[in-house]
Amino acid sequence: MASQAVSSSPADAASVALWLTKPDKTALFAKQNTALHFGNSTNELPIITVDASQTYQTMDGFGYALTGGSAMLLHQMAPAARAALLQELFGTEGNNIGISYLRLSIGASDLDDRVFSYDDLPAGQTDPTLARFSLAPDRQHLIPVLKEILAINPDIKIMGSPWSPPTWMKTNNNSKGGSLKPEFYDAYAQYFVKYIQGMSAEGIRIDAITIQNEPLHPGNNPSLLMLAEDQTVFVKKSLGPAFKAANLDTKIIVYDHNADRPDYPITILNDPEARKYVDGSAFHLYGGTIDALSKVHEAHPDKNLYFTEQWIGAPGDFPKDLAWHVETLMIGAPRNWAKTVLEWNLAADPEQNPHTPGGCTECLGAITIAGNSVTRNPAYYIVAHASKFARPGSVRIASNMPAALPNVAYKTPNGKLVVVVINTGKTEQAFNISSEDKQVTTRLAAGAVGTYVW
Repeated sequence: MASQAVSSSPADAASVALWLTKPDKTALFAKQNTALHFGNSTNELPIITVDASQTYQTMDGFGYALTGGSAMLLHQMAPAARAALLQELFGTEGNNIGISYLRLSIGASDLDDRVFSYDDLPAGQTDPTLARFSLAPDRQHLIPVLKEILAINPDIKIMGSPWSPPTWMKTNNNSKGGSLKPEFYDAYAQYFVKYIQGMSAEGIRIDAITIQNEPLHPGNNPSLLMLAEDQTVFVKKSLGPAFKAANLDTKIIVYDHNADRPDYPITILNDPEARKYVDGSAFHLYGGTIDALSKVHEAHPDKNLYFTEQWIGAPGDFPKDLAWHVETLMIGAPRNWAKTVLEWNLAADPEQNPHTPGGCTECLGAITIAGNSVTRNPAYYIVAHASKFARPGSVRIASNMPAALPNVAYKTPNGKLVVVVINTGKTEQAFNISSEDKQVTTRLAAGAVGTYVW
């Protein structure tokens, strides 16, 4: 049989790679062997028209919360098994999925094995100078795992979010609920400064912090109630000036809660003193609709938007989870100006442990870790469809939305175009993707997700 010559025709230059996930799991973020090429042929099928000349926000990345529990499970794996898994998660070659953004908890989240802060004291004591501040709780599992991740991807962006200040700073002296006492606003601002400087000393750059995870949900453990008016005062009187005095360039991001209250970040950004310290606002979607992010963008177009958390309830429902999260978050959040899309959370064990007393008992990790055994869950594939190819620095570009074909398009820093598409219809759908007056015809099964790269 004659050997096949390698062609370098223009058609090859415009060939399209397709990575596919199907709701029946017959394809799970699998590169397809089908040859897709742009050409001049026309047909009557729906067309997704990609226009790279129309640009929107620059993306910071896609990923997960690396909770203390996630770090613990990873750190307890055998070194070789962990190294292989971290390469798969954070590398970009081959079938690796290229996670590019992580959210950490500052102190414990409810997915740690216990409640802690970096300045825990016996009842009745206070430490306004933070003389006893220590990152020791993070040195056991989180910091070692982060160093291994940074060795794979030194440019990964990291956000820190607190669930609660030290209890001695709070009105109820409890990890759950309560508010931050005004007399400790300055001390708490320094707590953030010490955290960022301490992580920097470990070689871990914190790119951004949110001031409080879910500030309107004081029922979690840990948690804190922080109203918009209080967050405004804290930013302009304490946190912003403290960051400026310490010469920190870590971004300050407000809100970090549900899309049903866009008035919260808008209230802060309407304050001329507070807004000068604020990079933008962060959102979850346990309430409200994703287009609320655009309302904040319209009110303050010079400020950034981030989507920072959404959970999947165990045991998961693959077709439904895939469809809702891809359409609403991986497509919907960037189309409403989000620079990140982060799922909650990276890893749990088969019983959805660890968690604090009163913490989430049903939060399904993107992966389930049982010793050295790893199971990949819906959020793994949901994020992979964007993280691998829409790398940090990619710019969202214009694309239209034919019926039942929600999509989002990007131009990457190396000039490639990426389109993430889901078929939300009940039957297989053939359609075209058009770019620069050429088009390619493709098809997706009902409920399937495709990432197209050229």
